[in-house]
Amino acid sequence: MRVIRKAAVSGSFYPDDPTQLRQAVNTFLASISTKQNPATSPPKALIVPHAGYMYSGSTAARAFATIQPAHRHIKRVVLLGPSHRVGFQGIAFCSSDYFNTPLGTVPVDHSAFAAISTVPGVVLLDQAHAEEHSLEVQLPFLQSILDDFSVVPLVVGDIDAAQVAKVIEKLWGSNETLIIVSSDLSHFLTYDEANALDQQTCCAVEQLNPEAIGYEQACGRTPMKGLLELARDKALKVDTIELCNSGDTAGDRNRVVGYGAWAFYE
Repeated sequence: MRVIRKAAVSGSFYPDDPTQLRQAVNTFLASISTKQNPATSPPKALIVPHAGYMYSGSTAARAFATIQPAHRHIKRVVLLGPSHRVGFQGIAFCSSDYFNTPLGTVPVDHSAFAAISTVPGVVLLDQAHAEEHSLEVQLPFLQSILDDFSVVPLVVGDIDAAQVAKVIEKLWGSNETLIIVSSDLSHFLTYDEANALDQQTCCAVEQLNPEAIGYEQACGRTPMKGLLELARDKALKVDTIELCNSGDTAGDRNRVVGYGAWAFYE
């Protein structure tokens, strides 16, 4: 019997009606000018925000637009995001066979768990996935762009970034594998304070300097730092796609959340 991880935040973070959801994603993607994505080859990895679509959907779309030229070739997406609901030690895989959204189901690549199970801290923990939005909100974009793919869902708890880097390294693959780190930036600062702190984070990402990212700079700081550590070792090139916050999109400017998107190229 197929075990399906049901959508937990459809109807809140994004539309629960399939037609409305597809239209929303396609509208975001259609608004992206090709001039904003000048790279001649698709990225190997992305950092993408994970707030509700009305807040960060446009920023996420700019990141996902970079993989459209590779929609036939990308067959596996390694998706890492922070845990917002459950506190735990390690990196959590899940036992579900599929992840579900209003656009359909995405198969889980269970062979990936065997590949990373020897890394200390990697665990099987369905509870960490049950209500987590950081991975789920990325799926409708991927379902709208890629032709056929599986997902490696990894919720990151309390663990050293070096262990995250080891996991990503084991799953790196070739051009059939895309790495995505899901993270928002600063939380609940004023507009100007957020701009200043998020610019520091942007500089750290551009310089492949994980040590410069502190606790208050990103909710997904641990998977971000793991990716940056590995990107530095592999001498990847980084492109800053967008940096903004909820004060620029759909919120007031007294208490904002920051969003950033970056692409990493081999």
